[in-house]
Amino acid sequence: MKRPVTITPYRNGPYLVRGDFDLLDEEGRVIETRRRTVALCRCGRSRLGAICDGTHAVTGFRAESGPQHG
Repeated sequence: MKRPVTITPYRNGPYLVRGDFDLLDEEGRVIETRRRTVALCRCGRSRLGAICDGTHAVTGFRAESGPQHG
């Protein structure tokens, strides 16, 4: 039975993707993850491409977890 996919944006951090999913590049090729939970970069500075490497913590990246109200 497949686990549903959830995507959770973490405050000042990555998107965590959990469940049974395929991660594809723009050409449709599978990016091997070997995990059912992957952290995707939100800051755009990861040296691992789409996968978060923690760079957001040293660059001062800021983003809310949910929608901003105001």
